[in-house]
Amino acid sequence: MSGAALGIEIVVVFFLALFLLHRYGDFRRQQRMVLFGTLLAWYLCFLIVFILPLDVSTTIYKQCKIDNGEQATIGLPAVTSAISNQTTTNSTALPTTSVLKVCYKPWSYIPDGIMPVFWRVVYWTSQCLTWLLLPFMQSYARSGGFSITGKIKTALIENAIYYGTYLLIFGSLLIYVAVHPQLRLSWYELQTIGITAANTWGLFLLVLLLGYGLVEIPRSYWNSSCRGHLLMKTYFKAAKLMTEKADSEENLEDIMEEVRKISEAIKYNHPLRKYIDTILRKCPVEYQEKMGRNMDDYEDFDDKQNTYPSEKSLVKLHKQVIYAVQRHNRTRVQWQILLEQAFHLEDVAKNEISSSRQFVHSFAPAEPASWFARYIYTPTVEWYWECLLRQWFYRALAVVLSLFSVAVVWSECTFFSIRPVLSLFAVFIQLAERDYNYLYIEMACFITIFFLCTCVYSTVFRIRVFNYYYFASHHQTDAYSLQFSGMLFCRLTPPLCLNFLGLIHMDSAISHQKKEQTAYTSIMGSMRVLSFIANGFYIYYPMLILLLCIATYFSLGTRCLNLLGFQQFMGDNNMTSDLMDEGKELIRRERRKRQRVEDGENRRREWKERYGNQRDEYSTRNRSAAAELKETNYSDTVNANVNRQAKYSRSGGTGRPERDRIELLQDAEPLDFNAETASDDLELESGRHTGGRYLSMSSSRSRIFDDV
Repeated sequence: MSGAALGIEIVVVFFLALFLLHRYGDFRRQQRMVLFGTLLAWYLCFLIVFILPLDVSTTIYKQCKIDNGEQATIGLPAVTSAISNQTTTNSTALPTTSVLKVCYKPWSYIPDGIMPVFWRVVYWTSQCLTWLLLPFMQSYARSGGFSITGKIKTALIENAIYYGTYLLIFGSLLIYVAVHPQLRLSWYELQTIGITAANTWGLFLLVLLLGYGLVEIPRSYWNSSCRGHLLMKTYFKAAKLMTEKADSEENLEDIMEEVRKISEAIKYNHPLRKYIDTILRKCPVEYQEKMGRNMDDYEDFDDKQNTYPSEKSLVKLHKQVIYAVQRHNRTRVQWQILLEQAFHLEDVAKNEISSSRQFVHSFAPAEPASWFARYIYTPTVEWYWECLLRQWFYRALAVVLSLFSVAVVWSECTFFSIRPVLSLFAVFIQLAERDYNYLYIEMACFITIFFLCTCVYSTVFRIRVFNYYYFASHHQTDAYSLQFSGMLFCRLTPPLCLNFLGLIHMDSAISHQKKEQTAYTSIMGSMRVLSFIANGFYIYYPMLILLLCIATYFSLGTRCLNLLGFQQFMGDNNMTSDLMDEGKELIRRERRKRQRVEDGENRRREWKERYGNQRDEYSTRNRSAAAELKETNYSDTVNANVNRQAKYSRSGGTGRPERDRIELLQDAEPLDFNAETASDDLELESGRHTGGRYLSMSSSRSRIFDDV
């Protein structure tokens, strides 16, 4: 089991990152480069989180061997024999405090030399992604250029300021170290300065995101247990989303009108026509059918009479088209998802007062029920879960998460205290370390760091910077947001892991203990190169989490945004009440519309089931009778026409084949329509001549088709 745990976690983490990317990204439409870069960034960050507990257990085992004064190659039998020899020879001279402890090897022990190389590859790959490749790929994917060269040029120009800023920061730290009299520059120290600068930036952002997530995640689960609150918030979202949806449709219409004008102005043989075709392929299908490709005019362009757009303006238009289409598709999908959520919450409210204890949906599901819904998740089970058990489960989960949040806040404010040990997570790990319960150590480390990552990463998923950065599920996240999230993950994960190691007193740079370092902290270098950061910023800045949690609990950020004009959900606000009423009316309107559609489909289905068989039998009987009558009448007509062929055919000409004339006569007569009977009935009822009838469908005395 030495390397089995490491291999299993590597595979599991890969599929976890792939699942999340499939949920938010679109494998069919987005560029392969974007998907690969995002997947690699997420995979490396998740890998650090899952592998770090194994590093902690291995380090505890090595520390035990160091305390016993053994070498790495000495095994357990040598330890036991040494203990027995010492106790038999001089049992009184050996103090009880110097008895060697038996060091049990953990089940997930990783051999020496593997973890340092592994961490070095993972860390530096993630840093190259976040500082070099992903910013460039962001600009490349967002560029509206029509060629690879043009996109690369645009990406380099946009990232020139970005790279220059970080070079300025690194140069400032380099100058500080160079002028410091007690420091000597070396490659190791330069590497440590770069790592410290990156971790400092990440820790600054980490505390902000963690302070929000520690409060918002338990509160979100508690609010989810209150269905009335959740339904009102859904109405509020519906009103805001409808406004955004209308805005996106209007923006798309304006851009499509501009594309149409340019497409009509640039003819098929213009040098810029290939760029127009590229833009048209990015437009929705309905707009492509309206505008076409303008290939049927065959008019040569005239540079003297018309003014044509430049290639730079077409690049800008191409970028606008990509953004407008993506935003329109996203709002359309989100609107359908929000409607389903609102209908479901309204159904839950109706079924709560039902005495049958059978969950009844307002609308039939679009897809057929799976075996899970037919045999396990039956309507009765669904009623008990949705109307009774779910709210209590969410409340219990919210209480557990709140206790975790309190423990994290307390530990963040007291982890620098070594004697006494005040950090709760350090206490738990040290208690398990005495008994060498490695499974408990790994599970405690994994749950703790997983909770921290959930608070941070979920905040990254919830952040929305207008429409510049926005995460949307159901494959509606654009390429820019995907890569931006990969950048944030790579910058936040290393300081998050260092902060976790500080909470459990496994980071000697913070705890100042002479203990064996983990392989992860060994590649970070000694933070004592910059003592004001190691002894000041890394210790006291995390205490700011307490203030951020208080501000989040009282919704200070939401209130500030509401004052600035960004409508936020607040129960004690008039604007919120108006938006809830508007959203409720929108949901009611959509429900009526869907109900009418479903009623119409049900009526058509009932009509088909009731009268479909009689109608089929009647049609079959009419067709058979008409076929017999047609065969009898047409045989006489065809024989008469064949006898007149020589009289009415032109001399020296070759007439049509007999088969074609027979088909023409057969097509001229209806199958089940009696013209004489209909004509007589109409004349008797109206008393006047029935005009407007087709002569080919009547048997007049002139017999006009007899001589054909």
